[in-house]
Amino acid sequence: MLKDLDPILHSQLRLAVVSLLVSVKEAEFTYLKEKSNSTAGNLSVQIQKLKEAGYIEVEKKFKDNYPQTICKITPKGLAAFEEYVKNLKQYITKK
Repeated sequence: MLKDLDPILHSQLRLAVVSLLVSVKEAEFTYLKEKSNSTAGNLSVQIQKLKEAGYIEVEKKFKDNYPQTICKITPKGLAAFEEYVKNLKQYITKK
């Protein structure tokens, strides 16, 4: 029987953000915006949803008088991503 896919990660942009963070461990908002080809507003909303789910941590600070947002994957987020990939593979292989 196929397992349900995590609805938090099943969004294309949220999955892109988590995928990027898995590979780099932490990233600035501008990096995530550029790599995901997203708008700032949409990315902000999706980052908030990932934060509320406990999948990422968000640190806001200033660098040279400019706001800087840094996102980091959490252990819960990494586990959810790995489970999502495992379940998705079941859909592909139908096992």
